[in-house]
Amino acid sequence: MSQKKKVVVAMSGGVDSSVAAALLQKQGYDCIGVFMRLGNDPADECQTAPTPAPTPPTPSFQNSEFKVHNSHQGCCSTSDAADARYVAGILDIPFYALNFQHDFGGIIDYFVREYNSGRTPNPCVRCNEYLKFGKLSRYAHAIGADFVATGHYARTVTVNGETHLLRGQDHSKDQSYVLFGVPPAELPRMLLPIGDLKKSEVRQIAQDLKLPVFNKPDSQEICFVPDNDYARLVQKKSPETVRPGNVITAGGQVVGTHAGHQHFTIGQRRGIGVALGRPIYVTAIDAVHNTVTVGQKEDLLHRALTAREVNWIAGPPPTEHPLRVFAKIRYNSPPTPATAMMTGPDHLLVRFDTPVSAITAGQAVVCYAQPAPDGTQRLLGGGWIDEVSE
Repeated sequence: MSQKKKVVVAMSGGVDSSVAAALLQKQGYDCIGVFMRLGNDPADECQTAPTPAPTPPTPSFQNSEFKVHNSHQGCCSTSDAADARYVAGILDIPFYALNFQHDFGGIIDYFVREYNSGRTPNPCVRCNEYLKFGKLSRYAHAIGADFVATGHYARTVTVNGETHLLRGQDHSKDQSYVLFGVPPAELPRMLLPIGDLKKSEVRQIAQDLKLPVFNKPDSQEICFVPDNDYARLVQKKSPETVRPGNVITAGGQVVGTHAGHQHFTIGQRRGIGVALGRPIYVTAIDAVHNTVTVGQKEDLLHRALTAREVNWIAGPPPTEHPLRVFAKIRYNSPPTPATAMMTGPDHLLVRFDTPVSAITAGQAVVCYAQPAPDGTQRLLGGGWIDEVSE
């Protein structure tokens, strides 16, 4: 690289972002490690933490003296910041912690609002859209950086001057779904250095580089709900909204009661608190009437949905003809053959070839192109599921 390009690397303290920074440094980029302090540490109950002064790297630390914080409770905690700072020191790159707590408060508010509306939110997608490739990207631009990089398992490729977002090479770890909301203008400035790797390869690279986070557990929880008790958070933030109500059948028969519809999501089987002598699932949530409807597994099958807040990265499909796509309705679901069509300026209709289970309002539907012969699959766009039909 004749002239070093400057890249801001979002470092969360985990192995993926740590290896992303190391690979970019090896490729000749001028890396700046940035930790986004979101004020969501369980220790301070989401209270504001002051922004620490920029800290220079500390490469003199010895790995044997450092203890990785393996009691992992979500990402972006104070312990994660310490891990990220230490890795930056080993790599000898500048490291800064930026206070995004005020902005992140809006994502928590969205999370609470969606649950209170009977929907199931996806704050990780919102965080990528608003913070990592929103505010952090603007910060990068302000300091003259050319790129923003993360440790997501996804890829970008530029063909004839146009940048495309692709699924990760390892489809079992693919995270392109959570990036569908990234503004198209940000794609050329996005670097995803681990998208061609498997998780085992990333850990091996970290171990070879003597990065102490090489075996740090992955975060499995939403960072601001480390105990997975979503309803408790909703009740804490809006105590007047969580009220007892009825569990009913599709025909309206009352078969039990619940402590608040916020405790449930579509497709849920365990923890319903009702025994009918057969497996039952949550099939609908009515926030207005505070009811939770239960039924059988086949009652979860639907063929079509509508979505809003559409972000069509590859350019919107024609409104007059459906576009053949492979669509995902949740992060860990496989892409399923479907047709997609814009039926209005911000209204996407997706109709699946065969019924899919547990389409959930508040989640994202993400559309991909037909896989190429080599397995490469391009993300076209997506939106937030609004209604389910058929």
